[in-house]
Amino acid sequence: MHRKHAGIIFILSASIMWAVEPVLAKLAYSNSDFFHTSAIRAFFACMVAFLYLLIRNKKNLFIKKSFFIPIIYISVMGTLFADLFYFLALTMTPVINAVVIGHMQPIFIILIGFFILNEKLVGYDYAGIFCMILAGIFVSAKTIQNLLTLHIGNLGDLFVLFATIAWATTAITARKYIHLVHPATIAFYRFFFASIIFLFYLTISSKLYVANFYQPCIGIAVGIGTIFYYEAIHRLKAAQVSALELSTPFFASILSLFIGEWITTLQILGILMLCIGIYFLAKKED
Repeated sequence: MHRKHAGIIFILSASIMWAVEPVLAKLAYSNSDFFHTSAIRAFFACMVAFLYLLIRNKKNLFIKKSFFIPIIYISVMGTLFADLFYFLALTMTPVINAVVIGHMQPIFIILIGFFILNEKLVGYDYAGIFCMILAGIFVSAKTIQNLLTLHIGNLGDLFVLFATIAWATTAITARKYIHLVHPATIAFYRFFFASIIFLFYLTISSKLYVANFYQPCIGIAVGIGTIFYYEAIHRLKAAQVSALELSTPFFASILSLFIGEWITTLQILGILMLCIGIYFLAKKED
């Protein structure tokens, strides 16, 4: 198979996995809570990443001591804080809201990069940020009437925003301090260190069990999605990956129908604005 075609298949498959994740999470909440579900997810995602590293290259399991602090930060901030807030948000907000707001992460990566890494902004960056802010407003408002009365979003949307900012800081940390570490290794340790903390909590709270079939499925989906994503970035340009990854909200909007969540016209417009925003942000990478 052609390298580019394989990359496209990988990133689209990853997008499906990420769209499946919040839907499965909502189903898992039928007899479990967001914390327990997030913990089981971390365990299974860690196992998938571990098996992938064993198959690809065992040497990637080992990292230098100087990389431990940044990786621990990524694990704590990315999995314990951001992922937990995301799963908490899913108890309060529709899947499409969570997915679209989560995909606004490039805004904060650019802003943090501007202030910390001294990366310059260009006109396309400003246009992309503006479009993505509109996307978040449209999706959170849901309807024109809510938009006109400034009835925008809920507490769940705010929690997703917190998670998105936290994910952005981990991306900046990875870029600045551990860019020499294989991405799959970072993914493994992100879930590994968090799993240790989750394991301690679940043990002392007598919750060390799988509550339902959906919980391990979430972890497996996330693990596979992460692997597919890393396989894609080895075959495609960054701009191509960013553009194709935007299929996640479309898949999520379809899958959310199976749990009785409907998408409004304004939210569809929000998804389109998100696509335009990513296009502008990726423009300088062409």
